[in-house]
Amino acid sequence: MHHENITTISDYQYEVPAYRFNALDLEQELAWCERVINVRLQLYFKQDCDYKSVLDIKLPDFNQPRSPYSNFIVSNDLSFFERLVLILALVPSIKPQIFDSFLCLNELSNRPYTEFGCAEKGAGRVYATGGTLAFLYAGEDLIFRFEVQDFLSTQREMAAAGGVQQALLLEHCADDSLLMNTPLDINDSHLHLFTIAKPYRPELSEDFPAKRVTTDNSWEDAALDAEVMEQLQDIEGWVKYGGSLTQEWGLGGKVRPGYRALFYGPPGTGKTMTAGLLGKSTGRDVYQVDLSLVVSKYIGDTEKNLEKVFSLAEDKSWILFFDEADALFGKRIEAASSNDQFANQNVAYLLQRIEQFNGIVILASNLKNNFDNAFFRRFESIIYFPMPKEKERLAIWKKGLPQKARFSEEIDLNDIANKHLLSGASIINVIRYASLKAICRGGTVLSARDVDEGVRRESSSAAETTRCTASNHSELFS
Repeated sequence: MHHENITTISDYQYEVPAYRFNALDLEQELAWCERVINVRLQLYFKQDCDYKSVLDIKLPDFNQPRSPYSNFIVSNDLSFFERLVLILALVPSIKPQIFDSFLCLNELSNRPYTEFGCAEKGAGRVYATGGTLAFLYAGEDLIFRFEVQDFLSTQREMAAAGGVQQALLLEHCADDSLLMNTPLDINDSHLHLFTIAKPYRPELSEDFPAKRVTTDNSWEDAALDAEVMEQLQDIEGWVKYGGSLTQEWGLGGKVRPGYRALFYGPPGTGKTMTAGLLGKSTGRDVYQVDLSLVVSKYIGDTEKNLEKVFSLAEDKSWILFFDEADALFGKRIEAASSNDQFANQNVAYLLQRIEQFNGIVILASNLKNNFDNAFFRRFESIIYFPMPKEKERLAIWKKGLPQKARFSEEIDLNDIANKHLLSGASIINVIRYASLKAICRGGTVLSARDVDEGVRRESSSAAETTRCTASNHSELFS
């Protein structure tokens, strides 16, 4: 199996393969966890034991971290208790047999010991629960048990502050408010980090209606307006220094979490490409939300589908991109029917959700005025993408030419760029059309005739798009 020479995780570099160091450190942590379990059982059943308390068991020494796992422990200064929580959540994925000793039957009741607290969840996998954690850490000491319950009940609120809470995945249930019966689980991002030492990148599905987008383009390929590029630097600045602003400068309690931007302008002016380039230049994954999997005619389903995206993206270094966002974030209207009422509720939910989200959200639309006015005060950046000027159009014509092809000597690119007001996407479409024609002829030269025909088609298409957009716009405000 091939391995790269360096794997970069969370701004730390490890000699490849990084998962080897995870394995070495986790073997020590698992041995410690097994010892805690055995000692607790010995103490509970009043058997001979070398320890008076599980707290006397020495923790593995990770003062010089060498893996993503040990670095997480050291950088978050995890205590005995917090490390026990973390390893218990990891056990089902890396060494499930450790919990076998909890599955023995009580001879008196002929059923598993209730106090051990282990639970089965999906495909027969055995998990530790809040009750298991309380049993191991507290035994029969109620003060320590309440300490466990307090930790679990406040886990969701404390996750944003970091520590072991950010790695946990706990299903909060109304009938289990103290989470004593809730399985201790770990979220996918940290599971990948602590095992294979790679970022977690979910695939497009009904459970995650968004797809990761990448680009091979550069900022030069985008040929964006100078004013647009200047405004994009604000977003890059937040990505690089937002943490310092909220934490070191103390603005965390005074500003909203995360960053929201609106890209608007005519079709084909580079809004989607720019979102991909921002991810590429800042080292962040970009996920484009698939509206076909989000929008539902059933009441409440649209919010549920969006919540899947926001929940999974929370605390990740991702950029969420909504193209044609006004389909979701449109104007609220006077409620003349129950459908209007629920549509307005959707908008209200989205307003609240993007304001709470601690990542970066980019909304893109052809028309700024399609958005509810309440959204505008929530955007940190509102960037207009104009049609490219002559100089920018010329750059796109030159950059868009395939390496194997060339323009016919009859073609004057300066003249074409001057005469035809085309978007960047339209110019690339013309080049693609003329290139395909050249390939069909068995050549590599893009003819003037094919380029002219491609320009005619794109100009006609652009005029039709403008007509339809204007018609929809007038209907929206009529």
